[in-house]
Amino acid sequence: MGPLTDLAGTWVGTGFSLVSLPDFDPNPPSTGPLPFRIRLSSTIEVLEFTPIGGAVPNRGSTGQLDISIFGLRYLQRIADAATNEALHIEPGFWLNVPATTVPPGSASVVRQGSIPHGNSLLALGTALTVSSGPEINPVSSIPTKNPPIPPALASGYLTPFNNPPLPPGFKPPFVGNLNLALEEAILGQDIIQTVVLPISTAAPAAGPATQVGGIINMPFDVANADATKLDAIFWIETVRQPDGSTFLQLQYTQTVILHFLEIDWPHISGATLTLQ
Repeated sequence: MGPLTDLAGTWVGTGFSLVSLPDFDPNPPSTGPLPFRIRLSSTIEVLEFTPIGGAVPNRGSTGQLDISIFGLRYLQRIADAATNEALHIEPGFWLNVPATTVPPGSASVVRQGSIPHGNSLLALGTALTVSSGPEINPVSSIPTKNPPIPPALASGYLTPFNNPPLPPGFKPPFVGNLNLALEEAILGQDIIQTVVLPISTAAPAAGPATQVGGIINMPFDVANADATKLDAIFWIETVRQPDGSTFLQLQYTQTVILHFLEIDWPHISGATLTLQ
């Protein structure tokens, strides 16, 4: 399974989520009728990976030999850490795809997922391994629009969260850059290797075939809160302890763009998990 090998097993941990939601509905649990509301959550998560158990043959043609795909099926379950309310469930597959000549391309990883809101996703990327900890870049919680949102509106978007109360463990700086939580979780750790799995539904085209993923949404979602793009990075980290022993740790950051009110709203989530 190549770079996906160490995913096998059950991972458990905690994280955070920030999502903007349409709020036209005047009935509970909405607070409407309002254009939107922001929901912040501290989360608990169980992420299970099970090897498929054999090769999946994909038949080649027009000069391309058959390839064999190996991978894992996964089940992601996320709940609110304060209330235990279910927030997310997602079954799917991670696949390790070998290099091909038709279309021409290097080895890649693929994530297929289904979400019961009525969304199905296909995200692609190229794995790499580094002999150090992860490089975690900032992620912005500010919505975007073309033409741009006026600065006054953009700066006021996060104003309600400048003062407590926030969810348990949700520090004020996390609101503007949720990836700070990931950096804090590994502060002081001796991470000696990281397998990096960057994926996107908008992966760039390569070669004569358009090698891009995508998200398919049911009509209700398209009309009310259209999920248009997913970008994520998963880091499989080998952490060395003072006694020389090691353990595996999984971190990820994910941004899904939800489009409504002619605005692109980022739904950002991330977690730090350990292999059980």
